[in-house]
Amino acid sequence: MSSQITMDELLQDAPVDTLKPGDVVTGKITAIKKNEVWVDLGAQGVGEVLRREIGYGQNLEIGQDITVSVIDPEMEEGYALLSMKRAVKDRGWDELIKAFEDKEIIEIVPYDANRGGLLVELEGIRGFLPVSQLAAGHYPRVSGADKDEILQKLNSLTNKPLKVRVLDVSRKDNKLIFSEKEAVKDDTQARFSELKVGDVVEGVITGVIDFGAFVNVEGIEGLIHISEISWERVDNPRNYVKVGEKVKTKIIAIDKERLSLSLKQMTEDPWLEQVKSFKNGDIIEGKVTRITPFGAFVQISPSVEALVHVSEMSDDEDIDPEKLFQLNEKKQFKVLDIDIENRKIALSLKETKPKATAKPKKSKKTDE
Repeated sequence: MSSQITMDELLQDAPVDTLKPGDVVTGKITAIKKNEVWVDLGAQGVGEVLRREIGYGQNLEIGQDITVSVIDPEMEEGYALLSMKRAVKDRGWDELIKAFEDKEIIEIVPYDANRGGLLVELEGIRGFLPVSQLAAGHYPRVSGADKDEILQKLNSLTNKPLKVRVLDVSRKDNKLIFSEKEAVKDDTQARFSELKVGDVVEGVITGVIDFGAFVNVEGIEGLIHISEISWERVDNPRNYVKVGEKVKTKIIAIDKERLSLSLKQMTEDPWLEQVKSFKNGDIIEGKVTRITPFGAFVQISPSVEALVHVSEMSDDEDIDPEKLFQLNEKKQFKVLDIDIENRKIALSLKETKPKATAKPKKSKKTDE
């Protein structure tokens, strides 16, 4: 007797699993049409994937192996209704939960933006990257929190790869939150440990606002306060620095997440040189730059500002500085005191005016 087994007998003995809703199986693409993709499932038959069940950003080719989830194992026409999106999603949740637990750094490509952050689809799952979780180099620094300007900056990040960590993930709540800040945290902390006050660092201006300018220093955020932009009196930081400009600055303070930087300390203080031309008792001309209830500030050289205290304006105790002075008005003042250590100069207005001489009192004649 022959001991050979025919192929038909082999196929007859080999069990074929019956498809059930929710099953995840692998098949080969046999046709790609406008509204559907057809898949050969081998011994389990043929299936159809509707366009809406393909998922975002899929580049499919005939002959390609794909993983699908069974929606309906047998339609009236005899084929199975399948979903790539659901299969990817089920597998995606597992991978994203693992990435969260392992604190893995992954790459995402945002497909859209709103004023709150970036919209992402990864492994068939929609997620979100909030503005607050962007790294220093991408955070939209704008004046007055202008929402349209913020959205414009966020739109510039769409369709670009970003390195992130999963900040929060929940299959039950269908929640997926990413953080770019967490992805660079380790490198940032390592870089922080290498920096110290007094170091000179190079960075790029990422935002200019009313009170200063933000700088990206190799992924670390720095701030140049308006008072540290120039030795001159700065009214508008935008007149001194521009977004995208490379600058060298000095570190003047370090906190947990940000550097305090100085641009003006990269040059010699002109105040110290210019103040040498003044001495106590000099009568000089100055321009009024600020008027306050306690006195007026006067510019006596390009980099030197001095104070006329209200008590040095007049002998009249009820003097009102705002009535006595006008902004940008020029007047003569007397230098009373120069304090180089504290960078202060005191002026007097009343000392420039000649004092009225008292008339001598008539003496009474006495009879001898």
